[in-house]
Amino acid sequence: MNLIRKNFVILFLLSLLPICEVYCQLTVDADLRARFEYRHGFNNLFPNDADPAAFVAQRSRLNIGYQEELFKIFLSVQDVSTWGDTRQILPVDGNDSFSLFQAWGQVFLNDQWSLKAGRQVISYDDQRIFGGLDWAMQGRFHDAALVKFTDDGFDMDLGFAFSQEGQVNDGTAFNIQGFFTYKAMQYAYLKKAWERNSVSFLFLNTGFQKFTGVNEDEPDGVFYRHTAGSYFKFPIDNVNLSGSLYYQFGNANAITDLSAYQFLLEATYKPENTLYGIGLELLSGTDQNGDSKNKSFFPLYGTNHKFNGFMDYFYVGNHANNVGLNDFYGKVVFTTGEKSTMLLKAHYFLSNANLLNDADKYLGTEVDVVYTGVISKALKFNVGYSHMFASESMSLIKGGRPNDNTNNWAWAQLIIAPRLLKVDLKNSN
Repeated sequence: MNLIRKNFVILFLLSLLPICEVYCQLTVDADLRARFEYRHGFNNLFPNDADPAAFVAQRSRLNIGYQEELFKIFLSVQDVSTWGDTRQILPVDGNDSFSLFQAWGQVFLNDQWSLKAGRQVISYDDQRIFGGLDWAMQGRFHDAALVKFTDDGFDMDLGFAFSQEGQVNDGTAFNIQGFFTYKAMQYAYLKKAWERNSVSFLFLNTGFQKFTGVNEDEPDGVFYRHTAGSYFKFPIDNVNLSGSLYYQFGNANAITDLSAYQFLLEATYKPENTLYGIGLELLSGTDQNGDSKNKSFFPLYGTNHKFNGFMDYFYVGNHANNVGLNDFYGKVVFTTGEKSTMLLKAHYFLSNANLLNDADKYLGTEVDVVYTGVISKALKFNVGYSHMFASESMSLIKGGRPNDNTNNWAWAQLIIAPRLLKVDLKNSN
């Protein structure tokens, strides 16, 4: 059976040879991961008279890449499911968990310019505004076209997207609603890197469908949210500094003006096998007592799970148009073995804007512990535990009542991500 498979692969690769004018490469990668989670106050305060949740989620992803001198294509399909969500045997019991994650092509116009179009991951810098969201089993993608330029440490991307829910003969109304679901997007990203330093600038414009009428179901143009700012990274002796500063303006919704900011600064120091880091992030918010305009910053399309605590109390599908956040944190990453590390991280959370009746701004403290063991290049194991010590003020932004319930979360994850095939083909004719 193995011989049959090997011969089939050889015949398939030989069939590609005639289209390779000089050189081409085929790669096939797998990404299988299963994660067990125990949730007792994850993402929100644990309610009274409730039982904790426990489940196993799984991603099964296959990536296929093909590249030659003039172009490159990439396809990624995946199944994201929860163990037990589909009954066995019966063919009609599908859970619609299979999807197309990425499908894009990139055409190289010359050594500097290229055009990339299709369903793709867009990720920059520390992934605060644009990120792949790899922690989430489903990931994050964009249907977009990018004009790309690169030359001697300078990179520039110009991105464009226009979303529709189907192919129609009249109108462009976009009825798929959601805080992340834009009707149109345009952005410019510029980055300059030299030695160990880098600085980038992002100018992002996102447009959302506006509705009017008695039931707010009549399309009436588009309102826009603008995000502009910079990310930087540079060392001072043995200390690495990184940070970002972004400003959002335009409209928070169809009728409300927006003026918001984000600022992050982090310093890390690694003398030998241990990394030490401290940092702060300020995300502006809107007073609960009332404000003249919306002042709530939202990171939009970033990998928000990696910021502001792993328990996802802030900005992971929540905390939009809220009081913002001041996050002061410290972390230590130390080596526990030849191929294993332990992360200890603590966050001290405060609301950025005022709470109702001038309540105490202190929201709580979160402690995260993550062990990572690398068994091989394709095999990794993670286990983590997080605990939220919430204050009474946390209930003012979470819509609940103050309680003394324990809020914790534990998880264990196995990742198997091997390269199944890599073949370089050369046409000698």
